[in-house]
Amino acid sequence: MGIAFGVLGPVTAWDGAGAAIALKGPRHRAVLARLIVARGRVVPVTRLIDDLWDEPPAGALGAVRTFVAALRRALEPDRPPRTPARLLVTEGPGYALRAATDAVDSWRFEHAVAAAAALPPHDGLGRLEEALGWWRGPAYAEFADQDWARAERSRLAELRLHAVERRAEALLALGRTAEAVPDLDAHTAGHPWREEAWRLLALALYRGGRQGDALAVLRRARALLVDELGVDPGPGLRRLETDILRQAGHLDPTPAAIAGAAERVWAEATAAYDRTVATGARARLESTAGLLRDLAVTGGGGLRAAREHRVAAVEAAEELGDAELTARVIGAFDVPAIWTRSDDPGQAARIVAAAGRTLAALSAGHEAAGHEAARARLLATIALESRGARSGPGPRAARQAEEIARRLNDPALLAFALSGVFMQTFHRTGLAARRDGIGAELVDLSARHGLVTFEVLGHLVRMQARSALADFPAADAHAAAAEGLAVRHERPLVRVFTGWYRALRLDATGRAPVEEAEAAYREAAARLDGAGMPGMERGLLPLALLCLRLRHAQPAPDDVHADWGPYAPWARPLVLLARGHRTEAAAALRALPEPPGDLLTEALWCLAARAALTLGDRTTMERAYAALLPAAGELAGAGSGVLTLGPVAGHLNDLAAALGYETNRGACLSGGGGAACGRAPGPPPRADGPRGPTSATAG
Repeated sequence: MGIAFGVLGPVTAWDGAGAAIALKGPRHRAVLARLIVARGRVVPVTRLIDDLWDEPPAGALGAVRTFVAALRRALEPDRPPRTPARLLVTEGPGYALRAATDAVDSWRFEHAVAAAAALPPHDGLGRLEEALGWWRGPAYAEFADQDWARAERSRLAELRLHAVERRAEALLALGRTAEAVPDLDAHTAGHPWREEAWRLLALALYRGGRQGDALAVLRRARALLVDELGVDPGPGLRRLETDILRQAGHLDPTPAAIAGAAERVWAEATAAYDRTVATGARARLESTAGLLRDLAVTGGGGLRAAREHRVAAVEAAEELGDAELTARVIGAFDVPAIWTRSDDPGQAARIVAAAGRTLAALSAGHEAAGHEAARARLLATIALESRGARSGPGPRAARQAEEIARRLNDPALLAFALSGVFMQTFHRTGLAARRDGIGAELVDLSARHGLVTFEVLGHLVRMQARSALADFPAADAHAAAAEGLAVRHERPLVRVFTGWYRALRLDATGRAPVEEAEAAYREAAARLDGAGMPGMERGLLPLALLCLRLRHAQPAPDDVHADWGPYAPWARPLVLLARGHRTEAAAALRALPEPPGDLLTEALWCLAARAALTLGDRTTMERAYAALLPAAGELAGAGSGVLTLGPVAGHLNDLAAALGYETNRGACLSGGGGAACGRAPGPPPRADGPRGPTSATAG
């Protein structure tokens, strides 16, 4: 464990063994606190002087340097003399604290609260209780009267109150009302203007069988708000009072009673199953496959476990030599996916191979014509698990699965097949409108036939596609619809994707400062922690922040050791350029592979284009131009629902100008709020020019 910093209380620091580090006097701590408030950004020395003194003394500059030197000795006692500091660094006109995200308790607290929102109540409660335990007093306690600390103190105090309320909400969801009431009572006493606290307290009392006390609490809240502030209670309090008076069914029975009943039914049913179905019976494998399908949509550990046990179930079915059973076990796992990079490519390849062998066995059987639905499920599985591949069986399998499903007129089968078709619509750029059509059919089909999981998928597909087309009002509507279904049907992973979308929207519409957009991306990334989706989480945040910087004409980060995950080849040339290493950047650009066929294809081509423009690499510019041309009317990367590099047409204009093509710069409106771009400039590269993206399927 390295150096850690605490600001949730008096400002302090701890060494790797957890012992407090002596930080000397109050101004030393003030310098450290001011740098933590800056969150890694440089604070000019002149600003530090103004923040430390109302009337700076003549030797203020020397004093600040003395404070910094003392802090460096305390924080890095083993650093050899005359070697650069690694933690409290000098940069440009001032200083910055280069602390890891988890090294500052307030930063950890923010991430923990954000991550808890995506977890089921039990896990979220544990996360919130741990995070609230990090508070040792008011944030930046000894700097309460300092202007530079005031906004951050207020923000953290508000976040803490929010966490307290979310903890109470989790307790209520778990039926632990007796634990929630005392804490909420104290919370409302200390913060009487928080209507959410009053609402939760009244709800806890009602669910604890204290209807009269619940109504008394609501009336006390009303009196306080009217008498002290002159405002009526908000809709949440008014609605709860009405529901309690009419004893609305959705307030009762309690979640604890429901959970207890469900637990009893589960225990009795599984006991009966164990008694009735013989050990080793083939029916157990089919039942396991159904359970794993439900487990996969819970996210986190459930998703990881479902993947692992699914492979074991398929292999066990194959060992029995029964192709029909194996087909049912494979096909029962009809869990759609929205992210186009596999969480475990090795497992995916094993599933594809098993599905291929099973298809061949079914086709060779005497009753091959009777296995149409099973074949369609196997084909859809191959299409889903072959995501992101430029070649292979995926595209053909997707088409065949769709054809069979439509011929059989089976809604559930068609929804599964369409999810495979969606995964295979990334063979070239510019297909957002096609994916939007797939999403629209999924929403309509699933809503009519009660296929909730696929209805959620359809809304998420449309959210991504409408983002690519810069239709954010429509994307907003689909994000909200997906979230509504997720709440009603316990699909916690949905908020991971809608959280990223909201960060993208904030960025793309240009209505917030860069710092606010960056904070939104970081909050979205925190939701990935523990979500069980390694194929999505690695490298995504650095990539999003790189795109944000480039869109706002800021230099690319120069940290070659950042974890770029699978996006490293496309980030590396820009990072090397930021470090001034043009020769190495040019070599990295020449070695750049073609982007995989996935949700980020356009964004990765745009990154390659930016590096090629800087380096004058005509070959890469021509390749990027040819690849991006079909997407001229889209926002680069926005089809992922997670990040953007602005209108593709803007990148094409820059490439066309550099390549000497006829330009049409007026066709693309400036700004990040829309993709209102006309035809892309110039002719495509000559027929004998560099190759564009390989087409994996027709269309």
